[in-house]
Amino acid sequence: MDDERISVTELTIERLPEVVALCRRGLDLAEDAAEAETIVDTVYRRARVDRPVVGLLAVRGTKPVGVLVCSVAGQPDPPGAAYGCVDLVVVAPEERRRGVGRTLLAYAERWLAERGAREVLLAGNPPYYAWPGIDVRYTPAVCAVLALGYRQDRTAWNMTADLSYDDSPALRSTTEAERRLATVGVTVRRAEPADLPALTAFARDTFGGAWDRELVGSVGRAGAGCHVAWRDGAVVGFAAWGSSRPSWFGPMGTDPAAVGSGIGSVLLRRCLRDQRAAGIARAQIGWVGPVPFYSGSAGARIERVFLLYRKDISPDRTQTGQEPE
Repeated sequence: MDDERISVTELTIERLPEVVALCRRGLDLAEDAAEAETIVDTVYRRARVDRPVVGLLAVRGTKPVGVLVCSVAGQPDPPGAAYGCVDLVVVAPEERRRGVGRTLLAYAERWLAERGAREVLLAGNPPYYAWPGIDVRYTPAVCAVLALGYRQDRTAWNMTADLSYDDSPALRSTTEAERRLATVGVTVRRAEPADLPALTAFARDTFGGAWDRELVGSVGRAGAGCHVAWRDGAVVGFAAWGSSRPSWFGPMGTDPAAVGSGIGSVLLRRCLRDQRAAGIARAQIGWVGPVPFYSGSAGARIERVFLLYRKDISPDRTQTGQEPE
């Protein structure tokens, strides 16, 4: 019944199908709802391999009405900082404005604080994330977190590459560019699992962050892929897709000494052709840095904009609460 009390319980693997069904109803953007199963798998099941993760399920009677997944930060920034991330919050449409999200966030803040977090970020926790932050079109979510004391930290955006028609700039042939690169000793091919040691070392040593682990999630895995450029037996560039979600492109990196050579453009379009072959009509270039590069190389345009939030939960400010049942 509608007046039954909401209880919060820890999510278990056995209840994931219910959570996926809830996300398909509760994610208002069609592109997110379509990938609900992958999103839940990425931020809950896959992320548990290398970080503390908890899923919280809000239940009214026996019916799940909300879900939250949070994790301890995998890559502290600055080094030594203690923080946690809320990776997913979804409330059933009929349960909004009834305190479900507020209740789940209160439990999550306590769980993270007990594991040493002094701040909570509503931001992606690479390499296992579904969004950089809150899409501005999820306006009720933005209003809710502001009311709960979160402050806006940064803004991020995605660019969309249209793969729906044959003459799309994103699908332009790379044959001539690859021939030109070959004349200066650069070869480009699809990455294989045997390439991972060299690929991850290059990503880690050149760019830092979590790109090395994102590559592990792209190479040799269904619904994902990676292309790599070599010169003199060494990696000089890579581009990947599908590590977090099948429709998302990235990460991509080129040796700083080779920037401007055309390697990045070739790698990008090879990946986008893979995504088109996988049935994806609109690729999301996630958490974009060089906007002009993606616009020129693939005709991509800025489309999704995300707001990232944070909140201080240091001991003198943490609210008390109960543990999940």
